[in-house]
Amino acid sequence: MEKYKIIGSHPLSGEIKVSGAKNAALKILAASVLSKDTCQINNIPQIEDIKRMTEILESLGAKLLWHDSTLTIDPSGITKSIPDQQLIKKLRSSIVLAGPLLARFGEVTMSHPGGCIIGKRPIDLFLSGFKALGAEIFDHGESFTLKAKKLTGAKIVLPKVSVTVTESLMMTACLAQGTTTIINSAMEPEIPALAQYLNKCGAKITGAGTPQIIIEGVDGLSAGIYELMPDRIEACSFVMMGLATGSKIKVTDCRPEHLETVLAILKNAGADLEIGPDYITTKTSYLRGTEIQTHEYPGFPTDLQAPFTVLMTQANGRSLIHETIFDGRLFYTDKLNAMGADIIMCDPHRVIVSGKTKLNGKKLESPDLRAGMALIIAGLCAEGETTIDNIYQIERGYENIVPRLRAIGAKIEKIKD
Repeated sequence: MEKYKIIGSHPLSGEIKVSGAKNAALKILAASVLSKDTCQINNIPQIEDIKRMTEILESLGAKLLWHDSTLTIDPSGITKSIPDQQLIKKLRSSIVLAGPLLARFGEVTMSHPGGCIIGKRPIDLFLSGFKALGAEIFDHGESFTLKAKKLTGAKIVLPKVSVTVTESLMMTACLAQGTTTIINSAMEPEIPALAQYLNKCGAKITGAGTPQIIIEGVDGLSAGIYELMPDRIEACSFVMMGLATGSKIKVTDCRPEHLETVLAILKNAGADLEIGPDYITTKTSYLRGTEIQTHEYPGFPTDLQAPFTVLMTQANGRSLIHETIFDGRLFYTDKLNAMGADIIMCDPHRVIVSGKTKLNGKKLESPDLRAGMALIIAGLCAEGETTIDNIYQIERGYENIVPRLRAIGAKIEKIKD
């Protein structure tokens, strides 16, 4: 078993480059199934979730070729629509393959997806959307089958905003006959990025990035070359890392326009930031406690809630953190309390953080991807040695995190028991 060992209380300095967006990459890899043509995706992060998705594509018959951060996918060899069930169970995002496989083959059988477990994440919204497009649903307990002789465009009103549901239905509707309208669609930047890729391949999608998306079905899609956007969650995690450790670091190759709400909240909390067209520089700041409530884009992202909570342990005064998206996503805070933080859980969705507190190194275990990054930030702030187990969860979403952090002065290394 490997783990991270961190010696904290060392200032960071220098530049750290943001990798390609994990959540955009996974959906564009799934979209490659819609065509038989070869596509080339640049700036793909080599992380564990991407490895799991590429394993699933290869198990279906696709041929993949890596060259640095460029991935070439030849999906012409895909002749079946039943992905390896054990691989599906390793990746929560594998659910986004259901729609493209259904659209291409008229049938798909999948296990219920696995991966990072944060509260309940049912797939009923996916299934009701596929049903609206003309699919029959057969539930087998641990798996399900979708069948459709012909997918037909429909008006789909989502009862709640969901990024992956919006993306899945958008991909599926590309090959449906007629017009599909998705109302109450998610607006995260990854959605117009996916629409841009699909439109380059011949799809007819308008409204991506707004609450209403319209898809005119086409007979088929081609493929081509696409440059993946930078990861906004990684970018702001690094910004919060710089602020929490009182360091001057420059986060490069990012898109600050994707983070305007978060950056405004950080500035209101006292963060001294220099924001350029494609970079954000942190400076030593006097931070004040503040209140946040996670919300769908353009609100405060749930994936940045844990790093922000760590940051607030280093701010003066009280902060209220209200997690509205996922159940159980605040349970990592007991690990911060073990390090010396003063955090009171009001209920499963709200905590009060009192700062500024001195953190001390501890032996910890990463409960999930984003809380794992938060624990790294806490370890870098803490006095003494911190070790973090279950680092697979962190490496699901952060590419080569140890050498990249070491390059800006972090005392972190990967060790074996």
